[in-house]
Amino acid sequence: MRGSTFGIDGVFVENTASVVGPKESEGPLGKYFDKTVKDDLLGQKSHELAEIRFHISAIRYLLNKTSHTENDVDLCISGDLLDEITGASLTLREFDIPFMGAYNACATFAESVITASVFISSGKFSRIISSTSSHFSTAERQYRFPLELGNQRTPLSQWTVTAAGAVMLSDVPSKVAVKRATLGKVIDLGVTDANDMGACMAPAAADTIFRHFAESGLSPDYYDLIATGDLGVAGSELMKLLIKKRGLELGLNYNDCGAMIFNRVSQDVGQGGSGAACSSSVFSGYIYKKMLSGALKRVLLVPTGALCSKTSTLQGESIPGIAHAVAFEVNE
Repeated sequence: MRGSTFGIDGVFVENTASVVGPKESEGPLGKYFDKTVKDDLLGQKSHELAEIRFHISAIRYLLNKTSHTENDVDLCISGDLLDEITGASLTLREFDIPFMGAYNACATFAESVITASVFISSGKFSRIISSTSSHFSTAERQYRFPLELGNQRTPLSQWTVTAAGAVMLSDVPSKVAVKRATLGKVIDLGVTDANDMGACMAPAAADTIFRHFAESGLSPDYYDLIATGDLGVAGSELMKLLIKKRGLELGLNYNDCGAMIFNRVSQDVGQGGSGAACSSSVFSGYIYKKMLSGALKRVLLVPTGALCSKTSTLQGESIPGIAHAVAFEVNE
């Protein structure tokens, strides 16, 4: 391989954990998540504190599922969408585990998994947790408007996933391995609408997916599932048009985590889900369990992120996107 696509050796998914909110539990993937809650505030004074509790719960549940103690884990690479990733930082103060913060907006999960995989493949680390969280109410306040204002949502808007997903990666062979990755580039085609994240991220997703196949020599039908992170329905259609213009056509094995996690019309979520926990919860819940059952054997996960802040948007900056690709395969 060449360029920004590279193989990964000796890295395996030991187990996963997913904790989701009420809306996510009522969606089509609800039965695949490990834990669901009925109150997205979780009895906390703020939704930010609630998001932290989601993240803590996912990591603790992962430790319980793997029967590991905190001392067994070399590192946590975690992130979220809050200012200066305070959610992840305040989450990890609850654990006696070394911590590295990661941020690539809603593509953070891929950044974390790729970084952890390279660390483990180097032989310097044996076991690393990759985790992300997001919350609808915290993201609206962070990037758009507090819910108390009652602003009307636009037709192209998406619903930030309230959840946390965590993955235990290790050098101990198991059924699912991390096989290769493609690093994304920052792509900006001048979109300025903070309510249309799909359009912001679609060009980056198309670029990363195209380069993944061009540099790896594989074809799209090699994978049982190619899943972008959170382009939503409209963003997914735009991405497919952009990649088709470059001579690559995605087939029926393509889907989007944001389109999968909700019943778009009945749950009134606009174009679908988004958020740093969109791809991590869908992978940790649905995709990983489908791989364990053998229903999926090769998966290319492409989490996507819109690299903006409330400040940059209010100052009139356009919103660039980024996407990283991670390939998971079942060991035969």
